[in-house]
Amino acid sequence: MEVLNEFIRLNLDSIYVLILAIFVGVEVIKHIPAVLHTPLMSGANALSGVVVVGALLIMLQADPEDYLSLGLGFVAVVLGILNVVGGFAVTGRMLEMFKKKDK
Repeated sequence: MEVLNEFIRLNLDSIYVLILAIFVGVEVIKHIPAVLHTPLMSGANALSGVVVVGALLIMLQADPEDYLSLGLGFVAVVLGILNVVGGFAVTGRMLEMFKKKDK
């Protein structure tokens, strides 16, 4: 418990920035018009792809005995891949709505 308290005390500024970024991100996303969702989803897919590659590179450089780094890297890879796949699925569905139906 002392290690966690020390970590929080040393990184308090970063924690405040993270919390503020979460609140700002939620507010920005809530006010985006529906027309812009597909392009933004494509951008999010690209960023998630970068997250996956970055997590894999970090995991390759981590010490094999450092289970925390490996575990967090694994979680980052899994969540990034889920975000990419889900984003492409949603984008595909939205693009299907704009196709002309054949009679």
